Amino acid sequence: MTLYAGRPPFRSWTLDAGQGHRLHVDEWGAPNGRPALLLHGGPGSGCSPLLRRFFDPARYRVIGLDQRGAGRSVPRGETAHNDTGHLLADLRSLRRRLGLARWLVVGGSWGATLALAHALDEPQAVAGLLLRALFLPRQPDIDAFFAGGPPLAALAAGLDGGSAERRRCALAWWRHELQRCGGELEAEPSGEALDALVDRYRVQAHYLLQRCWLDEPPLLQRCTALPPVPTLLLHARDDRVCPPAAAMSLLALCPHARLQWIELGGHDPAQPAMAAAMVSALDAFAANGDFETPPPR
Repeated sequence: MTLYAGRPPFRSWTLDAGQGHRLHVDEWGAPNGRPALLLHGGPGSGCSPLLRRFFDPARYRVIGLDQRGAGRSVPRGETAHNDTGHLLADLRSLRRRLGLARWLVVGGSWGATLALAHALDEPQAVAGLLLRALFLPRQPDIDAFFAGGPPLAALAAGLDGGSAERRRCALAWWRHELQRCGGELEAEPSGEALDALVDRYRVQAHYLLQRCWLDEPPLLQRCTALPPVPTLLLHARDDRVCPPAAAMSLLALCPHARLQWIELGGHDPAQPAMAAAMVSALDAFAANGDFETPPPR
């Protein structure tokens, strides 16, 4: 199954979140289509153009927000006034600004984490949850990601150091992440691309050191209160960034959720089997308001 064609947004604008943060918002697809909130990963990554290509632009109005310190939001890489509580407040402000009662919430990796937190924060606003490669900010999961690589605390300290030290630490993190993802060796980023990577990892380290402010009480424990809306988890069995056990743990607490395994996908949303599963699920939701694909006539 192919992705939908990449189209430019029909509207781009800025949400003034206060405390010096100005958040970039793009809207794609049909202005009168089914509203869908797209939450990017990281934290700190920003909305990739790939992610909107899972959605049928004739049937969805996709709202993509670059979270605080991420993507085209400014100031990029800023960690002050930047935590999960602030992000949840930003989502409440965004929905009110758009005048939307409910939206489908779609997120991958950290975006799936934030989607869960948002559903617990505003259950009445969520029409459905599509969660790809769920990340749970538990200390064992964080430790497992950095095992065999540079320690998180050392990377965080270096990313707040001088210019050369920041770039060295960003490249060390990038190499380790690429290895965990099973990706092929690429040309190392440099110049502006490397500076953007520094800012991305500064935000990510800031969140991971605090377990994303989602452990008192633990996010998973709170998920028994998720709204009983259509919920689909897509997870690759060989994901070495977000352990598949996270999806199984959530499924055990949410009897209304469904888990679909992708046999070989790693952590890459563009991997063909994962991309096909995303497109299929979103097509079904656009048609039926749930993720069950209707049988062929």
